Amino acid sequence: MNKETERKLAASLTSQSIEILPFIPYFLQDFFELGSSPKDITYLIKQHMPLSAESNFLDLACGKGAVSIGIAKELGNPVKGIDLIPAFIEEAKCKAKEAQVESLCQFEVGDVNKSVQNEKNYDAVIFGAAADILGNPAETLEKLQGTVKEGGYIIIDEAYVPELAHNNQVKYQNYEYLTRNEWLNLFEQNQLQLVEELEGTAEVDFELEKQHLLTRANELIQQYPEKKALFEGYLKSQWSEYDDLEEHLIAVTWILHKK
Repeated sequence: MNKETERKLAASLTSQSIEILPFIPYFLQDFFELGSSPKDITYLIKQHMPLSAESNFLDLACGKGAVSIGIAKELGNPVKGIDLIPAFIEEAKCKAKEAQVESLCQFEVGDVNKSVQNEKNYDAVIFGAAADILGNPAETLEKLQGTVKEGGYIIIDEAYVPELAHNNQVKYQNYEYLTRNEWLNLFEQNQLQLVEELEGTAEVDFELEKQHLLTRANELIQQYPEKKALFEGYLKSQWSEYDDLEEHLIAVTWILHKK
């Protein structure tokens, strides 16, 4: 993994330091769903995609496989999930087996920037809460389009600012958020039709998530006292993201149709 990939991965996990990466699986051991809502994504698929037994899905930056497993369980269709963190992929394989959908779920460790060059002809691609791992928004849409067949779908979990001025209020400064209109313009430029969007993080218990993270941070500080500043810095970034989602950003999941 090169330094730029590490930087983008750390940023997508709400950290400004690549030194945190080896500790991310420990920090996030209490979480199965990492960002995207399997419930929302399966709902959008069922509502808008013409499904058949052959319909297949690509889940990029799949984390621990919550979305992939949700699709396999709910729809009975095959899903390929790719993530750069080996511990996440191992857990995804275990969770798929527990859910008795291991025959439908293929999980592998990989850099999604390379995956988008090789993975083609899917009915839909899912890219959830992964910031700028694939580049800026325009680059991300272009790369995602290349993985789906004509008439296929792109499902993105993102957040936007109501107005550009709100970027000055956003506490987490590792990512430049667009407005909804800027996203809509990008969709039009890329000949992508916005089919439906779901807003909000109403089902997320921020206080419980904070407590889990704080507990794990304290445990890590006990084990690695020399890295206390690193762990506290990660908590600070996480807290900033939670505050932004509550005060300055609008979380959204879009399903787009490739014309």
